[in-house]
Amino acid sequence: MSSSTAQVAAPAWAQLPNLASDKVDTKILFTTDDFFAVAECMLSSKDPVFIPDAFTEFGKLMDGWETRRKRTLGHDWCIMQLGLSGIVKGIAVDTAFFTGNQVPRISVQAARLDTAPTLVRRSQGGTAATTEEIEAAERLGSVDWTEILPRRVLQPGYPETRQHYFDVSSNERWTHLRINLYPDGGIARLRVHGLVVRDWSQVSTTDVQDLVAVENGGRALYHSNSHYGRSSNLINPGRAADMGDGWETARRPDRPAIYTMGHDGHVVMPGSDFAVLKLGHVGVVDSLEIDTNHFKGNFPESCFVEACLMTDSSSGEDAGDALVIGDCERKNEFQRTGTLAANAPAMSVEWKTLLPRTKLRAHEQRVFTVADNTLVNPGAISHIRLNIYPDGGVSRVRALGRIRK
Repeated sequence: MSSSTAQVAAPAWAQLPNLASDKVDTKILFTTDDFFAVAECMLSSKDPVFIPDAFTEFGKLMDGWETRRKRTLGHDWCIMQLGLSGIVKGIAVDTAFFTGNQVPRISVQAARLDTAPTLVRRSQGGTAATTEEIEAAERLGSVDWTEILPRRVLQPGYPETRQHYFDVSSNERWTHLRINLYPDGGIARLRVHGLVVRDWSQVSTTDVQDLVAVENGGRALYHSNSHYGRSSNLINPGRAADMGDGWETARRPDRPAIYTMGHDGHVVMPGSDFAVLKLGHVGVVDSLEIDTNHFKGNFPESCFVEACLMTDSSSGEDAGDALVIGDCERKNEFQRTGTLAANAPAMSVEWKTLLPRTKLRAHEQRVFTVADNTLVNPGAISHIRLNIYPDGGVSRVRALGRIRK
């Protein structure tokens, strides 16, 4: 790619869960205007598209939120209820295809509301909020909410300028956002990346939870390869909509030219692709679900799942994650090269078997349990590592169990 069309590299926080996505039931509670395209469009998890000859009775159809050219006092804004409440680490704004009609400037405010407000929401093109609707929204006092992103300039939606990444330094848990457009225009996508925060003090140690689900604070920490789909998709809500809604790796170049069977009944492979998932809370896993939904000609031959327990230390709450990631980087290097650097530190994580190497099948949702002896109980764990042989796609992973306090 030439430098004239090169896009800005995404920061590390862009790998964190999107707290404001159509996949996690984020809600637009109010907008001042939805004339050309409704605000819900900017929450789509799919990349924006442009159809040159697509028009509606209100004008050009754009894939995003676009307000009319403002001819009244003030500026456009909306109120959003995050699908996942949490700590916001960064905000990504994509102005794709809005090349002469993008929002010139944007800011974001945040609040933690114990009770969800009730506002009228029509989500209908060609409309604007009525006086009564605006007054009801203003009674929330959102104009005085905490500003987590001061006013920032947005560039037109050309390939080389469309992506905008803004760091957020707040460490508070937020439930609602106010998005301010200065004064009007369109944005294709808005993504709010951060750490999901759940109040585990209200959860009993006997309650069964999906400990790795994104809505419970689960996170994808590392993957050896994600050529066709990100490993963070593994812990999204619901079953996958299609192959793009799962984790899929490229075909490993070191896979055998001719497959042979090993003494253990599995195909002999020189290595595996793998993904590491962090549980939202330390717990004991009673059952594990591996779903290859939609992967019919590209599912893994088998999988092997490991687990470890890394507790927080005086070095900080991310110290355990750093050790896990470092361990996985060394594993990845060894699989690729057959050697480790001379100065590479020794493996510092004790991985225990959770699911022995098990054959997988196409387009199938499988559940393994401790009760039926298909799953091993290694005790309390904080991370799991899904190894797939030699490569392929998995749509979802569920780890049902009970928290340990």
